[in-house]
Amino acid sequence: MIKPKSKVPALEVKLINDSIWNLEKQRPDAFTLIIFYRGLHCPVCKKYLESLKPKLEDFSERGVNVVAISMDTEKRAKLSGEKWDVESVPIGYGMTEVKAREWGLYISNAIKDAEPAVFSEPAVFLVRPDGTLYFSSVQTMPFARPTLESLIKAIDFVTKEDYPARGGA
Repeated sequence: MIKPKSKVPALEVKLINDSIWNLEKQRPDAFTLIIFYRGLHCPVCKKYLESLKPKLEDFSERGVNVVAISMDTEKRAKLSGEKWDVESVPIGYGMTEVKAREWGLYISNAIKDAEPAVFSEPAVFLVRPDGTLYFSSVQTMPFARPTLESLIKAIDFVTKEDYPARGGA
């Protein structure tokens, strides 16, 4: 488990637009929002990422860089980009199981044919510009994720009040 105020692990993934996303190269004014999602097989992930698309500007206005990352292969991730309404969402793929575990993500094995053999469960992380963890929500199931609206409201509050990261004791 990564504790708040501690450095998060390095993270670099390929994006479906054929570029590279690297956490260390992010220069947000406030945070980097990393959304780890299960993959193409997950209808809950589809809905979550599609709801992210119209909110990208809201995050950007608050100084938040956004990326969505899975363990999917390039082919599966690009299918998500084609089939889902997410064309402006930066979607990363190819995260290894080792890297997922390093971030404290829960790992599942397939129970249906449409699922990859192994994949990570969802999580949301807010990382400060200095690379330290501010907030995380790590889940064992695809359901009951923090809403994007609640994240936006929380970001407004914590930036206005200079509210410190909690839970690092």
